[in-house]
Amino acid sequence: MKKVSSVDEYIENHPKFSNQLIALRQLLISTELEEQIKWNAPTYSINGKNIVGLGAFKNHYCLWFFNGVFLKDEANVLVNAQEGKTKALRQMRFEADDTVNSNLVLSYVKEAIQNQKLGKEIKATRTKKADITIPTELEFAFKEDNNLKDAFEKLSPSKQKEYCNYISEAKRESTKVSRLEKITPMIMELKGLHDKYKNC
Repeated sequence: MKKVSSVDEYIENHPKFSNQLIALRQLLISTELEEQIKWNAPTYSINGKNIVGLGAFKNHYCLWFFNGVFLKDEANVLVNAQEGKTKALRQMRFEADDTVNSNLVLSYVKEAIQNQKLGKEIKATRTKKADITIPTELEFAFKEDNNLKDAFEKLSPSKQKEYCNYISEAKRESTKVSRLEKITPMIMELKGLHDKYKNC
């Protein structure tokens, strides 16, 4: 996927949904959220904590709520993209001809902001031997880049675990992002995190 340097460029790269993405973006920036590009997609945060991401795919566009598991979801509009695997992330998905309810979207965004202020978030847990917990940052990157996801799935469980721990053990959000940027080409080359040391 082509790397983007701005939200405008991201929207331009998805002409099929450009009007809808612009409308959702306007809702998001009308709040106190800070807009950035992370994992090659528009991401909105508060105090360095990710709240929601904006995404566009072949047949739909969506909002990703990083800790959406805590949203009440009274309208029953959130989906878990990977049942049994995804713990915190929830998606509000729209098809091309859907009418977006701006008030509903805004209410979910405001609730997500409030939840973050209350400290409601699922921390990435250390993995057990046979259990690999994919951190939210890596999971979000997979949604944006299927090739990265496919490459990751070709790695051995031990290599997958090393990468997951490498990201989840970082305490600062900026460190997690820089670590993700560092390991992406390594994953694409099907290398392990510590491969260069193994033949020394």
